Amino acid sequence: MRLTHSLLATGLGLALLAGSAHADHHTPAKVMGGVLTNAAGMTLYTFDKDPAGAGKSVCNGDCAVKWPPLKAGAFDKEVGDYQVIVRDDADRQWAYKGKPLYLWIKDQKPGDMTGDGVNNVWHVAKP
Repeated sequence: MRLTHSLLATGLGLALLAGSAHADHHTPAKVMGGVLTNAAGMTLYTFDKDPAGAGKSVCNGDCAVKWPPLKAGAFDKEVGDYQVIVRDDADRQWAYKGKPLYLWIKDQKPGDMTGDGVNNVWHVAKP
């Protein structure tokens, strides 16, 4: 009997944890100094060549190495102005108001914005 109760309690606990993973509707970015950043405070960027609202990123391959996508988890869902898009490599990426969000490999610490204006097509993401 004790074993049955223990297994039921464990199963219930795991079910609750799994349910909370599905119900976590946090926003993937925060606003610092008037720009969007990831949870670690690293600046997020948008790419002019990504058509807004297309649900797609055109930054793949070497581009995605230099401009890593802001990855979304398997169970993340749209929340507010944030959407989840599926990339060409099947990874999931966050978009803000239809524009995919990226980090810049040359930013070294929170607050760096060295990617703003690169090739006149990369810009800090603003709320």
